[in-house]
Amino acid sequence: MSMFEAILSTRSVPTGIGLGLRARFIDRVARGAADGVPTFVELCPENYMHRGGRSPARLEEVAQRFPVICHGLMMSLGSTDPFEDAYFAQLRAFLDRYDPPWHSDHLCWSGLHGAVLHDLLPVPFTSAVARRVASRVVEARDRLERPMAVENISWYAELGASQLDEVEFLVEILERADCGLLLDVNNVFVNAQNHGFDPLAWLERIPLERVVQLHVAGHESWEEDLIIDTHGATVRDEVYELMAWVIERTGPRPVLLERDSNIPPLPELLDEIRRLDGVYQQALSRWEADRSGGSADVRTAKAVGHA
Repeated sequence: MSMFEAILSTRSVPTGIGLGLRARFIDRVARGAADGVPTFVELCPENYMHRGGRSPARLEEVAQRFPVICHGLMMSLGSTDPFEDAYFAQLRAFLDRYDPPWHSDHLCWSGLHGAVLHDLLPVPFTSAVARRVASRVVEARDRLERPMAVENISWYAELGASQLDEVEFLVEILERADCGLLLDVNNVFVNAQNHGFDPLAWLERIPLERVVQLHVAGHESWEEDLIIDTHGATVRDEVYELMAWVIERTGPRPVLLERDSNIPPLPELLDEIRRLDGVYQQALSRWEADRSGGSADVRTAKAVGHA
């Protein structure tokens, strides 16, 4: 058992479909409008840990209704800048307050020399960069005193000359840092479409035992041959299928529906969570049947059509 698995074996981890908490509907969620639909909420600490006023009270109300998972935006794991002590002190205090089972951030860089670029930018896929990123993941874990997971990002051009492909690079980081993977299947699909590879072949090379959580989201077309991970549209069937493919092989995991732009009314988001849960439950049934020696011949593509 890895260090990461040993740590997580002692924690209570929510599974099922979760909702990304957003300012547009946080008041309604705090008052109970989402009760009984998502099984957890995910929030970005950077959006809340500096806020006063009603924000802390609203978060407390949400946390009383749902388990909380935290996902970061600003750690810039791929940067060469040293970590900021003040940021980690504030982040640790926030995580200690809500006690999520792990903390995650993106496998990217988003700033350099103190400048914040407000974007998730790729790093060169080299062993040297993988070693540096892994050491930063370990440092973050030690500073926060809780497990860390990294998320694969969508990327639109290689930054610098790569010696490895994305999967080789990602696996090296996971193994060196002994950390978890927050697997964003929409990012896998977006990259597959933009760079011309098979998303299932990509997933087959990932150590699925490292997957602690999944993200699904919508994307949009930009020009004729490029799609962008906007989190601003309904999730496509192909992304549902990739999520189900993973759950069939991992068993129960927390799966988050992300929506960051063109946010519809909360009832529409909850309807999408219900649909996503239908696909998730069918995939989970096939995983359970496979474990018990039953037939799992009904494949993922059919599951979406019947959800």
